[in-house]
This record gives sequence, structure tokens and C-alpha cells, in this order.
Amino acid sequence: MDKQNAFVVGLTGGIGSGKSAATAIFEKLGIDIVDADEVARVVVEVGSEGLLHIAEHFGERILLEDGSLNRAALRERVFADAKEKHWLNGLLHPLIRSRMQQLISESTSPYCILSVPLLVENKLTEMCNHVVVVDCPETLQLERALKRDGSTEQTIKSIMASQATRKERIDAANDVIDNSTTLEALASQISTLHQKLLSLASM
Repeated sequence: MDKQNAFVVGLTGGIGSGKSAATAIFEKLGIDIVDADEVARVVVEVGSEGLLHIAEHFGERILLEDGSLNRAALRERVFADAKEKHWLNGLLHPLIRSRMQQLISESTSPYCILSVPLLVENKLTEMCNHVVVVDCPETLQLERALKRDGSTEQTIKSIMASQATRKERIDAANDVIDNSTTLEALASQISTLHQKLLSLASM
């Protein structure tokens, strides 16, 4: 298969849906994972073009003593000012997309997983041949996220409100994985889906 034409499976899900658990299972099956959160960290590492532009724009105070990005300070600046948030997104989104495309082209597994929390919201479904949504009821999302993140209920609810609705995600999906029960049930569904994806990728 031509590397540029790797079969890309977009994987997404709301906060607390179990997207990371699903990604880990695909990885165990030998599938290459392109993780948007990881890419977002890489494009602002010390020495990166992204960090250079951020420091130029916001000033040296946006950096920690070791020269790395002060994420808390940046978050405060962009959440307090919609213009600054727009500027930051304008800088980072193309860098993230370009890096993801590079990693996809380097993939050697039969298909690769593009794991993106905001796949639907940022219209990154257009980079995918197939879209898989990890789904569970919103009450369960909230319960899991509270246990995991140590954030307040209000914070988790506002994150959920800023994401696509459950219906919007499901409408964008080619396959939906139900993650409302056990890890075993999740692994079993992914094992079945894996066979389907191998077949689709080989066409």
C-alpha cells in the first residue's frame, strides 16, 4: 500500500468516554496510533517553531525558567480573551495537522488510528477513511471524568458542553463502540472491529 494513502481510522469520544482505553487496545493489536494530544505537546516543545511564535506574541513571561511553555499562564491568557484564543488556534491547528499528516504517512501498520478528542468539532473527519466513536451515557462520562481528573463537576460539565453532543458524534460515526460496561466488553468489540478494519484497509 502506498504510504501516503494509509487507511486512516479517526477515533473520538467525549471526555470520560474511554477513548484512551480503546486506543491502548488498538495499540496492543499492533496498530500505529497518531495521538492529537501528544502531537499538540510536541509542536510547542522547547526549540519548536510553535513555542518560538508563542513567546514572541505573549512575551517571555509565558515561559517557565527552563524555557518550556507555562501552560497554566497560557490557558489563563487565552480563556480570558477570545482574540488571543483565536490567534493561538490559528498558529497551532495547522502545525498539529501537518505533524499528524506526517505521522500518518510514516505509519506501517495495515491501518492507523488518528485519535482526536475534537475530531468532529475541528472537522478532522475529512482526514479519515473511517470514523469510530467511543460512546457511553453522559452520566457515566461525568462520573468517570470526576474520578479521573480531580476536577469539579462544574468544570467537567462545561468541558462536555463545549464538545460536540453525543448525537453529533454518533451521526459522524461509521462505527460506534459502546463503552458503558467493562474493559473486557470494550476489548471484545474492538477485536471484532479490528477484523472489519483490516478488511476495509486491504480493499
